[in-house]
Amino acid sequence: MKRDLLTILDLSEDEIYRLLNLAKELKNRWKAGEKLPDCSRKTLGLLFEKPSTRTRISFQVAIYRLGGQAIYMTPQDTQLSRDETLADTARVLSRYLDALVVRTFGQNVVEELAKHSTIPVINGLTDSYHPCQVLSDLFTLAEKRGNLDDLKVAWVGDGNNVAHSWINAAARLGFKLWISCPEGYWPREEIIENARNLEGKNIFLVPDPREAVSQTEVINTDVWASMGQEAEAKKRREVFRPFQVNQELLRFAPENVYVMHCLPAHRGEEITDEVIDGPNSIVFDQAENRMHFQIALLAWLLS
Repeated sequence: MKRDLLTILDLSEDEIYRLLNLAKELKNRWKAGEKLPDCSRKTLGLLFEKPSTRTRISFQVAIYRLGGQAIYMTPQDTQLSRDETLADTARVLSRYLDALVVRTFGQNVVEELAKHSTIPVINGLTDSYHPCQVLSDLFTLAEKRGNLDDLKVAWVGDGNNVAHSWINAAARLGFKLWISCPEGYWPREEIIENARNLEGKNIFLVPDPREAVSQTEVINTDVWASMGQEAEAKKRREVFRPFQVNQELLRFAPENVYVMHCLPAHRGEEITDEVIDGPNSIVFDQAENRMHFQIALLAWLLS
């Protein structure tokens, strides 16, 4: 039976832990020069409406290391640019490919492609969710901490697609999550309520970022203006200034707090050079682990 990864809630708690353990095993095998699972007859499609550095390259390298190949497409490279339906596109790509990663604006696009595909469809980012980012971040934290027991995470900044996926992860795994955003920029209410209905009272909305980080061992942030929000960037810089992750904010957090950022970073806006390059930062370990987690994800979906 084909499986899709459109949101983290598509996975059970047990499946998430199995994927994290597989990522650890395969990363260790790669570092030791040992053989990875064989996907030599597999072709991964990447259909990207939004530009990408980490998602595109990490998925391409992941399938190459498994022995397969990747084909990169934008809508302009396909008949989608001439009004071919998503349903017909999905049916055709399913005849050629073994899995499809989609990076686009609307969550409805990946859902429609998955509905009409006979191959696994992976959400490589939409305006609503970024599941692969947060799953690989959980892998990084498990690697640093040894496990995810009693995990406490703070999200500081915009209540965006990555924040939504952290909410889903907290709902599925039960760890505590503090979210601190300016008024009017909170995560979508229906996503928070759905998560609370699944897991209870482990998700906290805190207007003061100092209070949020004082509770946690992980501080997570992202850009203040995401792709498609460029016209709002000036206003957002003013509104979000008190939510910058800087040395002053770290004074309110535990001394050994981990600082995470999914990148790209707008240095001097949501995070300072001093913090992103400082001893608490695990940002570039995060970036590397996108690839290692996605090796595991592809091996699992294509097996």
